[in-house]
Amino acid sequence: MRILITGAAGFLGSHLSDRLLKDGHEVIGMDNFITGSPDNIAHLAGNENFSFFRRDVSNYIFVPGKVDAILHFASPASPNPLSKSGYFNLPIQTMKAGALGTHNCLGLARVQNARFLLASTSEIYGDPEVHPQTEDYAGNVDPVGTRAVYDEAKRFAESLTMAYHRFHNVNTSIVRIFNTYGPRMDLEDGRALPNLLKQALLGQPLTVYGDGAQTRSFCYVDDLVDGIVSLLYSDEHMPVNIGNPIEMTILQFAEAINRITGNKAGITYVDARSARDPQRRQPDITRAHEILKWEPKVDLEEGIRRTIPFFKEKLGTV
Repeated sequence: MRILITGAAGFLGSHLSDRLLKDGHEVIGMDNFITGSPDNIAHLAGNENFSFFRRDVSNYIFVPGKVDAILHFASPASPNPLSKSGYFNLPIQTMKAGALGTHNCLGLARVQNARFLLASTSEIYGDPEVHPQTEDYAGNVDPVGTRAVYDEAKRFAESLTMAYHRFHNVNTSIVRIFNTYGPRMDLEDGRALPNLLKQALLGQPLTVYGDGAQTRSFCYVDDLVDGIVSLLYSDEHMPVNIGNPIEMTILQFAEAINRITGNKAGITYVDARSARDPQRRQPDITRAHEILKWEPKVDLEEGIRRTIPFFKEKLGTV
C-alpha cells in the first residue's frame, strides 16, 4: 500500500513509519515539526519508499498520486504545562489538529477511497468512574478544564470519523492509545516514564506526586505498533483500546525504575497535581484480543531496558 502518516516525525508516527516500511509499504510522512523532531526520521533519508512533506494538517493538504491508507497521528500530546510543545501551551493548535486536521484527512480518505485510522487516546475517558475502561464507556470529562483542549479534540475527532463512516461510507478505524513508552520519546514530555527515567539516569531522587497511589498501565512502543498495524489491516470500524492491561501505582513504577537503573537516590514526594489528573488508568483489551488477536508481549523491565540507551544518549550520560 501507499500510506500517509500525519505526525510522522513524532514518537509514535516515526515508529509506525519504520514498521510499515519494513512490511513493504510505501510511506508518505507529513509533519510541521511543532512537536515532532526531524531526528526521529533522519534515518529514513534516502529510503526510496519514504517521502516527506512539511505540512500543517490543519490547513488544506494535498498528496500527489494514489493513497491507500491514512494514519492521522498529528497532534500535540504532552501534558507537561512547562513544555513549549505541550498542549497546555499549544491549545489552539491542539484543537485544530483534532478538528480541522481530522476533517482534512477524512476528506482525502473519501476522495482516495482510502482506509483511515485515527489515533485517539485513553484521555477521552477522562478521570474514569468505570475500571478498567472498556470501549463502550462514555467517560467522565470536563469540557472546559485545562486538559480539555486535548481530550475534547480527540472526542470530536472520533465523532467526526464515525460521521464520515456512516454518512460517506469511508473505511475508518479508531485506536484508543493508552500510556506508551520507548525510544524517541520527548524527555520533557511530562508523562511519568520520561520524568522518572530521566531523574533515575541522572542519579536524582524520583519525584512522585501526592502519595503515588494513582495508577497507570505502560505499553512498550513495539507492542503498540503491532496492535495499530493489526487494526489497520482489519475491517473493524468501532474504537479499539490498545495498551498494556497490567496496572500499577506510580509509586510501584518509580520503585521499579530505581531498581532497574540501580539508582540509589530514592524517592521524594511533592504535592499532587490537578484534581483532574486521572487517578486510575487501565485498558480493557478484550476487543483487541478477540478482533485483532493482539496482546502485549514486552514486560515492563525489558521495555525499560530497551529504552534506557536512547535516554542516555539524549542526556549525554552514555
